[in-house]
Amino acid sequence: MQKTFITSWSGGKDSALAFFRAVQQGHVPIALFTMFEEDGERSRSHGLKKQILEAQAERMGLPLVIGQADWSGYEKEFIHHLQHFKEQGIEMGVYGDIDLQDHLDWVEKVSEQAELDVLHPLWQEARRSLLEELVEEEFKAVITVVDTARVGEEFLGRIFTRELIDELEALGIDACGEEGEFHTTLVDGPIFVEPLPVEFGDIVHDGQYAMLEVKLQTGE
Repeated sequence: MQKTFITSWSGGKDSALAFFRAVQQGHVPIALFTMFEEDGERSRSHGLKKQILEAQAERMGLPLVIGQADWSGYEKEFIHHLQHFKEQGIEMGVYGDIDLQDHLDWVEKVSEQAELDVLHPLWQEARRSLLEELVEEEFKAVITVVDTARVGEEFLGRIFTRELIDELEALGIDACGEEGEFHTTLVDGPIFVEPLPVEFGDIVHDGQYAMLEVKLQTGE
């Protein structure tokens, strides 16, 4: 049964593939929803600047809805936005979780409070097969954040390919990065009308995390 939906949007590969599958199943996208830090400077999940996420949304023909909160107020702010989506007549939230049960439980809890249906299009699928689908469908996802305790900085700026997947797995790294080993930024794919005109800047360090600055090219 066709439903209208919002996507919990990180700007990376998993939310992109979840969105893609939801549309393939016949559901109708209404908006992207991203949580930002309380100052509104960067996204909570992937540390991306607002203009990057806005440029992605623009290439998907959708509005970007932003919530802002510190970690203590995160859940309350998230539920507030889900309730607002429900009031607008949106029926469902789409999420890119793969197999972390506590993530699924949290999403179902907050969605129940907002009386919003939930779809996890990637849930319990083999991580490797999801990555192969990502490559086959010509999504271009770039590694832009690494947890340096688990992944070397040399992986920053790498585009997902079968070779990269093999390389990560050979090092014993989960190639999905499902537990925060790294994060990606989507720069092109079948859900965009045109590629994202990005350029990569300096590497910024924040504790054990190293982040590659992602900027729109001059003139955009």
